[in-house]
Amino acid sequence: MDLYKIDFWLEPSRPLMPIDIQVPREHAQSVKAFFEFNGIGYSILIEDLQLLLDEEKKEMILSRHKERNSQTFNYASYHTLEEIYTWMDMFVASNSGLVSKLQIGTTFENRPIYVLRFSTGGINRPAIWINFGIHAREWISPATSLWLANKLASEFGKDTSVTSLLNTMDRYLELVTNPDGFKFTHTNNRMWRKTRSKHAGMLCTGVDPNRNFEANFGGPGASDYSCSSTYYGPYANSEKEVKAIVDFIKSHGNFKVSIDVHSYSQLLMFPYGYTATKPKDYGELLDLSKISVTSLASLYGTSYKYGPIFTTICKYYSQ
Repeated sequence: MDLYKIDFWLEPSRPLMPIDIQVPREHAQSVKAFFEFNGIGYSILIEDLQLLLDEEKKEMILSRHKERNSQTFNYASYHTLEEIYTWMDMFVASNSGLVSKLQIGTTFENRPIYVLRFSTGGINRPAIWINFGIHAREWISPATSLWLANKLASEFGKDTSVTSLLNTMDRYLELVTNPDGFKFTHTNNRMWRKTRSKHAGMLCTGVDPNRNFEANFGGPGASDYSCSSTYYGPYANSEKEVKAIVDFIKSHGNFKVSIDVHSYSQLLMFPYGYTATKPKDYGELLDLSKISVTSLASLYGTSYKYGPIFTTICKYYSQ
């Protein structure tokens, strides 16, 4: 299907389960013919994706004008990388007793990689790591990070749960994990997913940073073809964005939790994704996931699946 430049939004996971794909207009009839010839049923979810992207862009422009006129930040709107970085400086200045900004590295295109640290004091305290937007096109992920950062700062000292957490553990938020890719989605290709790196021997630009970590590097579920959206890269941690995370977490040495926020699925998952072996704290993780999903459903009626990555979305497939 590479011939038709198919972009998988929901990848094959198990027999008889549906998949979601984006098909370029010029290949739509060929793909339909392929499905019909092979007896594969299909339905069209979005007739013209570009119309939705154009509407999204108009909404961003309108929101930007409203923000300028009202001098307020709209957490319900998408923002560019520059706007997010500007917001970070203002946010830190307004919450300097709780929040600080750290630069943990630079990207392939030499953009800074920033992390917000929430801490009530102390050295090398137990910490929680959360990164957002590792896949560039998943805009709702960085948008969620801004909302969460504001929630933590505004509720500290007021909400007992937030206050208790921050009094006992530091929290680190990487708001935009893939800055080069995120920038590219705003300027060139809204559906870009990977980094923007170029390595010797690569036919195409970019690596899937989610598949560039050392754990099970190059295993099933990732591609060795550089033009694939799931290309794992020339070697583990080849991407500066990935290595920055790895080096920072290792040097800190006291992270107790690591969370990676994606979009386009309602899933709450925990290790492992490459083996059926259960982690030593499997029972606790399962109970915590169940409580979280149940609480979410009670508030908003949102239905999430939960469990180990390996069994929740099936062997060899990761978000």
